[in-house]
Amino acid sequence: MAVDNAEIAELFNRYADLLEIQDANPFRVRAYRNAARVVGASSRSMSDLVAAGSDLDALPGIGKDLAAKIETIVRTGALPQLAQLETRVPRALADLMRLPGLGPRRVRLLYNELGIRSFEDLKRAIRTGALLAVPGFGARTVQRIKAALDGRGTATQRFKLGDAEQIVVPLLAYLRGIEGIKTVTVAGSFRRRRDTVGDLDLVVTARHGAPVMRGFVGYDAVAEVLSQGTTRASVRLRNGIQVDLRLIPEVSCGAALYYFTGSKSHNIAVRRIAVARGLKINEYGVYRGERRIAGRSEKELFASVGLPYIPPELRENRGEIEAARDGRLPTLIELRDVRGDLHAHTAASDGHDSLQAMADAARTLGYGYLAITDHSPQVRVAHGLDARALRAQFAAIDRLNAGFKDFRLLKSAEVDILADGRLDLPDAVLAEMDVVVAALHYRLGLPAGKQTARVLKALDNRRVQILAHPTTRLINERPEFSAQLGEIFAAAAERGVALEINAHPDRLDLDDIHARAAREAGCKLVISSDAHSAAGLANMRFGVDQARRAWLSRGDVLNTLPLDGLLRALRR
Repeated sequence: MAVDNAEIAELFNRYADLLEIQDANPFRVRAYRNAARVVGASSRSMSDLVAAGSDLDALPGIGKDLAAKIETIVRTGALPQLAQLETRVPRALADLMRLPGLGPRRVRLLYNELGIRSFEDLKRAIRTGALLAVPGFGARTVQRIKAALDGRGTATQRFKLGDAEQIVVPLLAYLRGIEGIKTVTVAGSFRRRRDTVGDLDLVVTARHGAPVMRGFVGYDAVAEVLSQGTTRASVRLRNGIQVDLRLIPEVSCGAALYYFTGSKSHNIAVRRIAVARGLKINEYGVYRGERRIAGRSEKELFASVGLPYIPPELRENRGEIEAARDGRLPTLIELRDVRGDLHAHTAASDGHDSLQAMADAARTLGYGYLAITDHSPQVRVAHGLDARALRAQFAAIDRLNAGFKDFRLLKSAEVDILADGRLDLPDAVLAEMDVVVAALHYRLGLPAGKQTARVLKALDNRRVQILAHPTTRLINERPEFSAQLGEIFAAAAERGVALEINAHPDRLDLDDIHARAAREAGCKLVISSDAHSAAGLANMRFGVDQARRAWLSRGDVLNTLPLDGLLRALRR
């Protein structure tokens, strides 16, 4: 049984949720949360590491006990401790925690006070007014919970891009091992690098007679075969995602890849151009009458309708066709353009690795600099650092930097914006930093006007240089906060504060639409990994994906600059 990293991370997170509802030791809860984060962010398959006999407790934050649990999950597909805990704490309570306004304490309170153990119980408590009688549940909170409940039935399940990648990597490795398969490419929203993915579309070429379909439906993560024919098949994997495979002749490979990559509105717009030229486009090629005139490659397809190649990330019918026709397509930023990372955590707060390990990992990536942004004191759950601890860290950074030739650790912190817009550290400490990164982490439910004023006051502090994860969203968990983003973008542009595209797969904040709007408002932008381990620095690629979807070029992103240029550009 092939168990992917996302499945292991989900089991650990669910276990941590139920422990937290049970009011278990917070250090124990944190250990499982950290394990979920480490496994989910790892570029190495836990299944492969177990098969190879690797020492899992060498992973950051993974001791012998957690390593044994990972091995159990890989070998059996289950976590026995979770099954035991679910006999004492209803499984559905963990699902309730996903609703805005409901954390572990509130879920525990509702369970104890009203016996709420399911979404239906919660809906009934709202309907009867019982929820309003529970301390801490005001009318606004109840309304937010009701809106989230109402949206559950209509929302289609979508997987975070990072989770989808964890599913894709072993699946592609398996398919490429089937005799006779020549190419396997993932199309759809995954190829367009959307922040979430609804399903997976595979385009395959193979020699005649290759056992493609039999091999595909025989993949051991398949839970259900939805359909199977000679050229297409659909399955649902154990994690719930649907995978559709199309077997295509090589002469049609480009057309099929284009057709199944989408987006739908982009494809419709291009087909209209084709019709005006007397052409027809489908997954098998571009046709004039019955004669196929293009389709072996995407570049050939675009040329047939008079357009240059349009990168997949731009295919959303947001002006890319007109820009391509007029020669105005941007040269999109690439991962290799990034010269350093401006948001990373160490074991001093809620990270897993030391300063030295983070520096070594950044240097291995070819970076010239890395900002260490451990949390400020307000974020108690992340063991935020006070002024004294930060100054000790700055001294340690100085000692390390003395040994580097072409690399520098930057003194920084992820400084909380307090409820009134002040910063969580005194100006005297901020003045000692190379880069000051400000962020919101609490009181995210303030009304839009108050939230906007809070952020604007923080931006007025002349020490602030970067606003991290500006909309505070967590994908599939927490929507962006209510605020006038246009005002925030205008203020950031005027004051010279850079806005972050946070590359952590749980955030991707700013998203593509907001990042494009910020650039058009004149804002500076940075892309940062928000790494909590050395391996987490690889998150950068997800941020670059979103920057490309936002039409950003290398010149739009400050951390494509060498260190001296970066520090000059960040100056207020």
